[in-house]
Amino acid sequence: MAKTEISLDTELVVEVMVLSGIGNPRDAIEAVVRDYVVRGHRTETRTGEEAETRLREIDTTPRIQEG
Repeated sequence: MAKTEISLDTELVVEVMVLSGIGNPRDAIEAVVRDYVVRGHRTETRTGEEAETRLREIDTTPRIQEG
């Protein structure tokens, strides 16, 4: 798996570490990101919708204003 290096605010990382109970900053952030992705998949499963499907359903035809 490819890895990406990013910079985050120290206070944010410490807060994530405290809330998750994980002592390693990298592991704490990874746990939060993985949880976020899993929750997204669960939501898609529950609602039966996927983000791409919802985007395709948007009506983009111009509306004529009557006045």
